[in-house]
Amino acid sequence: MSLRRTFPLLRSALSRRAPLSTAPATREQHAAGLEAVRGRGAAEAARPPVPAVDFGNTQEAYRSRRTWELARSLLVLRLCASPALLARHEQLLRLARRLLGQRLFNRLMKMTFYGQFVAGEDQESIRPLIQHNRAFGVGSILDYGVEEDLTPEEAERKEMESCTSASERDGHGTSKREKQFQAHRAFGDRRDGVVSARTYFYASEAKCDSHMETFLRCIEASGGASEDGFSAIKLTALGRPQFLLQFTDVLTKWRRFFHQMAAEQGKAGLAAMDTKLEVAALQESVVKMGIASRMIENWFTVETLGVSGTLDLLDWGSLIDSRTELSKHLVVPNMQTGQLEPLLSRFTEEEERQMTRMLQRMDVLAKKASEVGVRLMVDAEQTYFQPAISRLTLEMQRRFNVERPLIFNTYQCYLKDAYDNVTLDVELARREGWCFGAKLVRGAYMAQERARALEIGYEDPINPTYEATNAMYHRCLNYVLEELKHNARAAVMVASHNEDTVRFTLCRMEELGLHPADCQVYFGQLLGMCDQISFPLGQAGFPVYKYVPYGPVMEVLPYLSRRALENSGVMKGAQREWQLLWQELKRRLRTGSLFHRPA
Repeated sequence: MSLRRTFPLLRSALSRRAPLSTAPATREQHAAGLEAVRGRGAAEAARPPVPAVDFGNTQEAYRSRRTWELARSLLVLRLCASPALLARHEQLLRLARRLLGQRLFNRLMKMTFYGQFVAGEDQESIRPLIQHNRAFGVGSILDYGVEEDLTPEEAERKEMESCTSASERDGHGTSKREKQFQAHRAFGDRRDGVVSARTYFYASEAKCDSHMETFLRCIEASGGASEDGFSAIKLTALGRPQFLLQFTDVLTKWRRFFHQMAAEQGKAGLAAMDTKLEVAALQESVVKMGIASRMIENWFTVETLGVSGTLDLLDWGSLIDSRTELSKHLVVPNMQTGQLEPLLSRFTEEEERQMTRMLQRMDVLAKKASEVGVRLMVDAEQTYFQPAISRLTLEMQRRFNVERPLIFNTYQCYLKDAYDNVTLDVELARREGWCFGAKLVRGAYMAQERARALEIGYEDPINPTYEATNAMYHRCLNYVLEELKHNARAAVMVASHNEDTVRFTLCRMEELGLHPADCQVYFGQLLGMCDQISFPLGQAGFPVYKYVPYGPVMEVLPYLSRRALENSGVMKGAQREWQLLWQELKRRLRTGSLFHRPA
């Protein structure tokens, strides 16, 4: 199976399938295309001034919440702050279920953790909450929160089976992949050390179809009259992860070869967009490596490289695209042996069918999102999957982000190469003329990624400190905001519970003249967390959304466990939220407003 066949499969797939409005109700819609660029100056004169956003004004922040909801939030946050309780929370939940019975247990959960973090059991029951939040300027991103309740042993077995090729399992072939991109039993349970992201394990093609249908229902529910609905998907839910591992290995080796050539030309350590290889020197290097092949001559043609005499990382990446001859061979020079080596082992017919179905499922979801006017965010995952996920997302963006940013890629700013990834994709969108769409997050897999790198023996991909991650987030965000100033067809989702990051964004928006009515900068937080950020933003006219999970009580317990753990892991922010909640509760007691009714 060659990459030559991968891209045509994706592109052929992309060429073939009474809603609940989840966008904020108080938002203007922006014009798409070049008219938006030309009309921005004229529109600015008619815009109302942007209200100041005060995250410390508890009366306004919690105007949408009844007093008993404040009390519930205080209780849940206090429980999440107890290390002893969290360490035994699973045993305590099982005990409570045995003592109370299923009916009373469900009621207890809905009064506490479930009621705090989950909207309801199905799309009909969550409708009142979504409509209530919309009235206060906060939209919803629907998220079916059900997960398989697998034991660690079951998760490990499924992961090892789905990440290993048939030839590797049968012992007839050895993996050509580097250790980083092979399945490792010690890290087979990808849930371990992850507190803020759902994890999917491959079971069967039928199960992947079921996941696709779930995503489709969320997309349909998010569509309707508004063009600013959002939905989120994970690619590991849509197919066998073996393909993502192998594809990531290919992309990583090809990129590494570029940087090796750059080092030979004395250009090591430059930012990705500043690194340009001299083609003549590159040709000499290839000859010195002793690689004798007529195919090499096809690397350096005007058709593939242009006439500049230099080659940057975007040009380099195009060499393994389906538009050039090199993709027919899918090889890379081995720096030690000087030989051209194939990068993918052969797929069986069944594995090829599975890969094709994964691409087709992506196409179905993107098509549905386009039909109903919903923006589709592709969630980020572990680094051994992410380059493949980003490349497949890029292919969807080329197809669907023609007039406006419909497909959003996710960038994890705790990664050392986050800035390079963002700048390269912004530049690619400029060159190819499609609309850039990004969601910026800090990242959900830090502990797992660090432990895996240490155990297996490769460089830790994570920034060394929390402060370094914050600096990386702000650096990436600032670069994207600068792009938005000059490009009205680009957009970003600032997915953060960090109040300083949100303040930084608002400050830069004001400095750059980015008005909330342009609907280029969106904000996102989880339901039940940081209402003191979400609702002041929404009431001031900024596009802001809550991730709204839903599903039956027993089936969302894994999700609830992660929310409890996540709150314990961000105690500085949770402590401030608790203080603000308590301040508002005391204000209502003092002013006789205990029976406050949101209006």
